[in-house]
Amino acid sequence: VQLQASGGGLVQPGGSLRLSCAASGSIFSINAMAWYRQAPGKQRELVAEITRGGSTIVSDSVKGRFTISRDNAKNTVYLEMNSLKPQDTAVYYCNAYGLGYSSWGQGTLVTVSS
Repeated sequence: VQLQASGGGLVQPGGSLRLSCAASGSIFSINAMAWYRQAPGKQRELVAEITRGGSTIVSDSVKGRFTISRDNAKNTVYLEMNSLKPQDTAVYYCNAYGLGYSSWGQGTLVTVSS
């Protein structure tokens, strides 16, 4: 499975961004897709996940502000980010996993600053 992430950029505090992650390859093998982020000097952390069945998990740190969704026709997962805070600044990575594998996208930088 190959993943292509896009949508990062510079946004002011309180603003919004939408990240996209397009999957290609063995789509049928994907059990879930997720967004992680890694801020400078910190470990990579899970932001949100959506399973094949549509169940979602959202980190407490972004709950109520971020929403994960998918478009099956486009094999794409989205992360809608609202009310962004400076502490949301990080490189955001798309992940897809299935039986015996975990694939990562290239990362997209989100900078929240005035």
